[in-house]
Amino acid sequence: MAPQPGEQIFRGIAASAGVVQGRVLVLDGGQVEAPERRLIPEKKVSSEIDRLEAALVRTREQIRDLQSKVRQRLGADDAEIFEAHALVLEDQVLIDQVIRCIREKRVAAEFAFHDVASGYTRALADLHDEYLRERAADLRDLTGRVLRNLSGKDATHDLRHLPEPRIVLAHDLTPSATAQLDRENVLGFATDVGGKTSHTAILAGSMGIPAVVGLKHTVHELSSGDFVLLDGFNGLVIRNPSDQTLFEYGQLERRQVDLHARMAENRDTPAITLDGHRVVLSANVEQISDTAAVIDCGAEGVGLFRTEFLFMERDTLPTEEEQYLAYHRVASALKPNGVIFRTLDIGGDKLSGTWQGAPESNPFLGWRAIRLCLQETGIFCTQLRALLRASAHGNVRVMYPMISSVDEFDEANRLLEQCKGELRAKSTPFDEALEVGAMIEIPSAVLVADALAKRARFFSLGTNDLIQYTLAVDRLNERIAHLYNPTHPALLRLIQMTVEAGKRHGIWTGVCGEMAGDPALVPLLLGLGVDELSVAPPMVPMIKHLVRRLKLSEAREMAQSALQSESSVDILARSRALVQRTAPGLFEIRPIPL
Repeated sequence: MAPQPGEQIFRGIAASAGVVQGRVLVLDGGQVEAPERRLIPEKKVSSEIDRLEAALVRTREQIRDLQSKVRQRLGADDAEIFEAHALVLEDQVLIDQVIRCIREKRVAAEFAFHDVASGYTRALADLHDEYLRERAADLRDLTGRVLRNLSGKDATHDLRHLPEPRIVLAHDLTPSATAQLDRENVLGFATDVGGKTSHTAILAGSMGIPAVVGLKHTVHELSSGDFVLLDGFNGLVIRNPSDQTLFEYGQLERRQVDLHARMAENRDTPAITLDGHRVVLSANVEQISDTAAVIDCGAEGVGLFRTEFLFMERDTLPTEEEQYLAYHRVASALKPNGVIFRTLDIGGDKLSGTWQGAPESNPFLGWRAIRLCLQETGIFCTQLRALLRASAHGNVRVMYPMISSVDEFDEANRLLEQCKGELRAKSTPFDEALEVGAMIEIPSAVLVADALAKRARFFSLGTNDLIQYTLAVDRLNERIAHLYNPTHPALLRLIQMTVEAGKRHGIWTGVCGEMAGDPALVPLLLGLGVDELSVAPPMVPMIKHLVRRLKLSEAREMAQSALQSESSVDILARSRALVQRTAPGLFEIRPIPL
């Protein structure tokens, strides 16, 4: 857009969608300054090393606490961002270098740690690879935290408790600071550095805070108190926006408000296409507290309840009674709507501190999910008994993750029957007709889907992993993010094969992966015959709005055309065009905040 008289436009990179306006709070850097080289007497070398180790211990505790809070607020994927920070603190090569620097140069721990870490940071920042350059910001974040613990100083700005609403502007905003932003009073934020692949940008999107990054030198151009408009859709920060600019953005906001209002009207209506096809629309959740959001958003129950939260960040494994009470609360809160509990989908490296498996070089292809459960049957049967007891409400289903063969499904069901026998012997009530499904996340499961469909009561497509395993792409690795492609022709055929196998044996197929919550892909999934979509609660109103404006006949026609196409770009364009025709403006809005 061209600037109007009196206004000034700063262009950056759109990091998190949304438009906000307000006064700016310019941070004065917030970086810990490089400590002066301070020589210490030889007799104090040991105590300086002790200070370093104490600071590292304190930093590890802070990161674990931060991970736990982020997991509760935003989910496990976003909490994993800080796993890299924790790994750096376990890097013995780096720590040994710092200790050697203290001993050989007789310098204070602050200087030694800053000197060594800065060398790593410069090396990363000079690389051509964008992903690795962004990791330099993570290392700076960690360095600042260690130095503050060494010096006993808190961060310059406490962004957790702002006295009034502001748009925060900084040269850089670390992932740690971003994760703890006061969401009541931080309207949005902008930074001079960063890119789409930065962890700060990823967190901003998860938190629903509009953000612009990569502004270069804007922090020196603006002052605290300046009035700006921040456009997280187009990557703009506009100082002193003109009446014309405010009018144009006001029109966009009114369109969004009108669309949100129409969505809210459909809260208690079913997701039925214009030609009468009913789609079950459920929610994905991972905390007991999320059940309120499921009810508020108008979902028809839970299509994926992640049970891992009970096993994380604790020193002991959860007991059967602990698990039963948690599952019981969820089922009771949502009755009569159904809840599908996914059994433990976790690797041995993420279990409680008293029980851990050996480290694995590639955990995505390793000992996790159903593989772990079928070997550690004590852990698995404890969970199965708790789930069976919770099923007495009659609205509970169970599904096994990462099934790759019929043998795995049969063995899991054998253990389930064993647990049923144990409960019958104690006259403990449970749902004898409990429905058990298989998650389809691995191509081998698709190829034996007919055999699985004879045993399962439903299929749930975990498209995140199915894409990852089909295309051999780590979905968390931004270096190859362009290869993670949900409209790849091979993936669409795998979805079609799964759905058709289910229909041949009279069972339904749902999707609980991110594809289900992407409006551009919903027509494809419905056209391929998917019966249920399970999405994050904030996305439910948007997806329901879209389904109620689609015709299944048009979706089927488009999906059949996609199955004949060789171009994933063309497939996405056709599906997106169908959405644009049937639900104009849908791509301009953010999910309704709950």
